Amino acid sequence: MGSGSSGADQRARDLKGSFLGRIDELLQGADGFYATVAESMELPSDTVASADPAVGSVADGAPLGGAAGGAAAAAGLGSVETAQAPGARASAGPDEELLQAVQAATSLLKAYRTHGHLAANLEPLGSDPKGDPALEPENLNLTPELMSQIPASILRIGVPGETLLEALPRMREAYCGSLGYQIEHLSSHKQRMWLREMIETGSHRDALSAERQQRLLGRLVEVSEFERFLQKAYLGQKTFSIEGLDVMVPMIDELAWIAAGNGAREVVIGMAHRGRLSTLAHNLGRPLDSIFAEFEGAKAIEAVQRVAAIKHGGTGDVKYHHGIDGRLEFEGGEIDVRLYPNPSHLEYVDPVVTGAARADQMEQDGARLEHHPGSVIPLVVHGDAAFPAQGVVAETFNLQSLAGYSVGGTVHLITNNQIGFTTDPREARSTPYAADMAKGFNVPIIHVNADDVEACIAAVRLAMAYRSEWGRDIVIDLIGYRRYGHNELDEPAYTQPQMAASIKAHPPVSEIYAQELIAAGSLTEADFTAAGEARREQLSSAHGDLRARIEAGELDDPAQTGTGELDRSKSPEVATAVAAERLQELNKELLALPDGFTLHRKLAKPLLRRLETLEEGPIEFGHAEALAFGSLLAEGNHIRLTGQDTERGTFSHRHLVLHDEATGERFIPMQNLASATAPFEIHNSPLSEIACVGFEYGYSAASPACLVAWEAQFGDFANAAQVIIDSFIASGEAKWGQQTRLTLLLPHGYEGSGPEHSSARIERFIALAAEGNMRLANPTTAAQYFHLLRRQALVKKPRPLVVFTPKGLLRLPAAASKLADLTDGTFELVLDDPTAGRRREQVTRLLLCSGRIYYDLDSSDRRKEATSVAITRIELLYPFARDQIAEVIARYPNLEEIVWVQEEPQNMGAYKVTSLRMPELVPDGVEFRYVGRPSRAATSEGYPPAHRAEQERIVLTALVG
Repeated sequence: MGSGSSGADQRARDLKGSFLGRIDELLQGADGFYATVAESMELPSDTVASADPAVGSVADGAPLGGAAGGAAAAAGLGSVETAQAPGARASAGPDEELLQAVQAATSLLKAYRTHGHLAANLEPLGSDPKGDPALEPENLNLTPELMSQIPASILRIGVPGETLLEALPRMREAYCGSLGYQIEHLSSHKQRMWLREMIETGSHRDALSAERQQRLLGRLVEVSEFERFLQKAYLGQKTFSIEGLDVMVPMIDELAWIAAGNGAREVVIGMAHRGRLSTLAHNLGRPLDSIFAEFEGAKAIEAVQRVAAIKHGGTGDVKYHHGIDGRLEFEGGEIDVRLYPNPSHLEYVDPVVTGAARADQMEQDGARLEHHPGSVIPLVVHGDAAFPAQGVVAETFNLQSLAGYSVGGTVHLITNNQIGFTTDPREARSTPYAADMAKGFNVPIIHVNADDVEACIAAVRLAMAYRSEWGRDIVIDLIGYRRYGHNELDEPAYTQPQMAASIKAHPPVSEIYAQELIAAGSLTEADFTAAGEARREQLSSAHGDLRARIEAGELDDPAQTGTGELDRSKSPEVATAVAAERLQELNKELLALPDGFTLHRKLAKPLLRRLETLEEGPIEFGHAEALAFGSLLAEGNHIRLTGQDTERGTFSHRHLVLHDEATGERFIPMQNLASATAPFEIHNSPLSEIACVGFEYGYSAASPACLVAWEAQFGDFANAAQVIIDSFIASGEAKWGQQTRLTLLLPHGYEGSGPEHSSARIERFIALAAEGNMRLANPTTAAQYFHLLRRQALVKKPRPLVVFTPKGLLRLPAAASKLADLTDGTFELVLDDPTAGRRREQVTRLLLCSGRIYYDLDSSDRRKEATSVAITRIELLYPFARDQIAEVIARYPNLEEIVWVQEEPQNMGAYKVTSLRMPELVPDGVEFRYVGRPSRAATSEGYPPAHRAEQERIVLTALVG
C-alpha cells in the first residue's frame, strides 16, 4: 500500500523515477545485491533479478498486506539482519551510497517492526523505555539528506509520507507510541503482512467521536467511584481492586460490542481475583446490592438463609470466585456475557473457559454437529505473575489449533500490574515481558499502556480483527499498576516502597482522560465533577437500601451464585438394558466399512470377529463400550470422547477410528450410524492432563446433557490434573452450583508395570468424595461397564463419574460378557460370589475386594479348596453401597471374619473408605481385617518378579489365612 502514490505531485513521481533509474544502473552486474534485496523484501531472488520490469514491479507493487487482497502481499519486509550499513565499504560513490542507504532503510524499518515495542511508552508510572540502537537512523548512517531522497513507496510501508524522512516519524508513532507490538515471530507470512498493514495504516486506531469519548470517560468514572466506595464502606475487607487497570472494564465493553456486531451471541470470560468485582458490576450487570450484601457479614447471611431456607448451602465460596450469567446492553444492541467461577489457582480456569466456549459454539442437527466459532467469543483475563509461571497457560495455548479443541481464537488479556503478591518481575520470570511465553505458540502480542484509554480500545479492535481474520489466539498485555497491595489488608510499601510512592502520587486514569478531553474542548470540569457525584449518590443509595432491608428482615437472596443445598438423595434408577435386536443392528453398523476401504490385516480378524461373538460372547470391554455408545447415540444422547491415544485405545482395544492400510484415510463407524440421532465426537488429545481435563470439564459444564469422557493413557497420569480434579470436578457444585457429568476413564490395575503405570490413585478420589458429589466405580465385567456408561449418560442428576478402567481385564475371557448380560439387568453396585449359592452356611470368611484382584483370587489354585471362603466385589466405591453390602453380609449366617483384600498398599486404594464405613456393618463377634500390601511410599514394586511374589502372597493370605 505505497502511501506516496495517493495524491503524489509530479515532483514526487520524478524523484521516484530518477531514483529507480539510478538503482537500475547499479543493479546491472551487481549479482550479490539481488539476493539482499530479495531477502529484505521477503521475495524470491528471481523476482528482483536484473530486469528493469522486475525492479519496477518491486517499486510499484500492490498493497502491503492481505486485508486489501493485494496480489503482492509477499512484498513486505523480512529479515534484513545481513544488510550492510552505509559506510561499510571503504569507498563508495554518491550512487552507491544511496543504494546502501536503501539497504539500511529496509533494516531500519524491519527494526521498527521487530523491536519498536522496546521504545514504546508502555509504563504508566513513567519509566523510560529501554529502546534499541537498531531504531536510530544515525546508527545506520542514514542522514536526513539521504532519507529525503528515498521514496517511501518503494519501501512497502503503510504509514503516510512521500519519503523515508517524512514517513519515519509516523513509523515511530505506529510502533513506539502507547502501543507496542510483537508480531515478527509469527511463522505465517500472510499473518505478518496483515498485521503490519493494520498497524501502519492505523485501521484499528480511528479517532473516536466526542460522544464516544464522553461515554468512555463515564465508564471510567463508574469504575473509579465503585472501587473508592468499596474502600470506604468496607474498610479492611478484601476487594482485589481494579485500580490501576480501570480501563479493563471499557475494554471488555468494546470486545463485547464488536462481538455482537459480528453476529456473536455470547462472550465467555475467565479471570482471577483482580478487578473481578468491577467486572461483575459493570460488564455483567450484577446488581450493586448483590455485591454489597457479601460484605455485610453475619446479618446478611442470616437474612439470605432465612429467605432461601438454606440449611447447608454446599460450602459456597468467597465473593471474588463466583461466576454469573449477565447481559451487557449498549446503544444499538446487547449480548450475553458469562463469567465462569474459578478457584484461587489463578490460571486453571483458562481451559475451562475455552472448553465451555467450544461447547457453546456447537450447534446440533440430529447426528451432525456444526462448529460456529464466531458465535461465542472466549476472553481469558490473566495476571502478569501467573501468566508465564503456571504451566496450564502454555497447555491451553497448545490447544488453540487442534481439531477437537479449537474455539476460533481466544482473546487473552494480561492485567499487568508489574508485580506478583510481593515479588518483582525479575524474581518471577526469565523473560522481558510477562507475555513472552505466547511467542512460542505463534501468537501475536499487543502491549498497551493502561493510562492511554484510546490506545487500549485500539488494542481490543486489533485483537478482535485478528481473531476474525485468522481464527487464532492473540494476547493483549495491559500494562498498568496496582494502587493497593495484593489485597486491601496488605501494605505494598513494605516490599516495593518506591513503586508504592509513585503510585500514591499518580492520578487515576479517569482523571488523566478527563483532563485530555477538557484540553481538547469536548468536556468541562463541571461535567466531570457532576459525573462523579452522580455515581457516588447511586452507590450510596443502593448501600442504604440494602442495609435497611437487612435490618427489616426483608432481604431476598441477592447473591445469584447458584449455591444452595446439595441434593444428596439417590438418583432415580434408569433403564440401561438394550433390546437384542437393537444391539444386533448396531453391531453390524459398527463393523460396516465403505467400499474399497482396506482394514489393516492384523486388525481385521479381531475386529470383524465381533460379528460372530455378539450372541454367545465373549463380548470384551472395547466391544461393550462401542455398543453402549452406539445405543446412546440412537437414543439421542450426544457423546464426546477425548484423551491420550483414545481413538485406538492405549491397549489397542477400542479402534473407533479406522485407518485405510493403503491410503491412510480415516473412517469413524460411530459417526456413520444410520440409527444415530445425536452426534459423536472423538479426538486424540495432546499429551496433557491439566488443560485437557479442564477443557472437558468446561465443555461438560456448558453442556451438562452431553456425556463427556476423558481417558488417560494410564490412570496415574490424572495426577497431573489434580487441581482441576480438586477445585472443579470434586467441589464445583458445592462451591458454585456448577453441575457436570464429566466422566474420567482411568486405567487401573497391578500387572507388574511399575509405580507409575499401576494406580489411578483411588485413595485420592475417595478422599474428595462427600455429599454425593461424584461417583467412583471399578467395574470388573464388560457388561458392568456397558451399563455404567449408559447410566451415566441417562441419569437425571448430573454428577462427575470416575471409572477405574481395567488393563489386563480388557481381553480376559472371565471378564467378558454375553449378549444377555447387556439386554437384561443394570449396573450392579455389588457383585456377590456366583459360586457360593449352595454353600452359604459353610462360609466363615467373606472376602470383599474391588477390581482386578478378584480374578487373581478366583483363578488361584487354592480357590476350590477354600470352600469356607466367599468373594464379593464392590463395583461402586462411592457413594458407598452400604445397603447392598449389608445385604450380602446377611446372606452368610456363620461368618467369623470379613476381610478387605486389595492389591494397593494399605495407605492407598479403597481401604480408606472401607476402614471407616465397614465397622458399622460388621456383625457382633465377626472380625474385620485387612489383607494387601503394607503401607508404602510408592504405589507398587518396580520389578515384575517382586510384583508376582507380592500378588501371590496377598492371594494366598486371603484364601488360606
